[in-house]
Amino acid sequence: MTRLARHYVPEQPQHVILQGLTGPAFLDEGDYRYFLACLADAARVADLAVHAWVLMPDAVQFLVTPSYESSVAMAMQAVGRRYVETFNRRHGRRGTVWRGGYCATVIEPDRYFLFASQVIDHAPVRNRLVAEPGSYPWSSYTHHVGLRSDSFIKDHPLYRALGDTPFERHQAYRELGAQPLDELEVDNLIQSTLKGWVLGSAAYCEWAAQTANRRLMPLLLRDRPPRVRTARGLARVG
Repeated sequence: MTRLARHYVPEQPQHVILQGLTGPAFLDEGDYRYFLACLADAARVADLAVHAWVLMPDAVQFLVTPSYESSVAMAMQAVGRRYVETFNRRHGRRGTVWRGGYCATVIEPDRYFLFASQVIDHAPVRNRLVAEPGSYPWSSYTHHVGLRSDSFIKDHPLYRALGDTPFERHQAYRELGAQPLDELEVDNLIQSTLKGWVLGSAAYCEWAAQTANRRLMPLLLRDRPPRVRTARGLARVG
């Protein structure tokens, strides 16, 4: 089934995936740092609130809330162009770094926001890059547990609701991360993003479609959550 066109629902968070083409999208620490600088600049210009992020060698993921319909597209296009130009110049190569455009979908915040944040922050562990999420420097995990402050992150109200003080929020987030993630739900999130299917309860999906004034789910999947096998070649995304 083909991916639906990217969509936008006001004030609703989106999970975003950008995949590398054939080789690593980051070759050294300078690449990772430069990408983050590009992301911070683009998010500010596009008025895009970044809540969680991870940069892995062959894919990146974000949890964001756009301020207007083109916020995500503007930010991703700006990051892509600026980063690729510098990456190619630094490493003496040509061509694109990314596999087509970005993929994104709207998610039901009460049901999936904190889950998606955990999926993003724990992706390096699931992909066996590190044993503990705090050991990986290129994700928002250390920001969320208070070991580092990412100036470009805008904490979502659902994250702030984890506690009355920063210490309480950091501890609550760490405790959430100690619980094993449901792998079926991880696959549902990743596949929903890759295919452009809004992710949420039936009531939320119906509300989102009415608010966006367009179909946001494949017709055959409108009344049930997506359960799709991991696409070939995409296993490392999640």
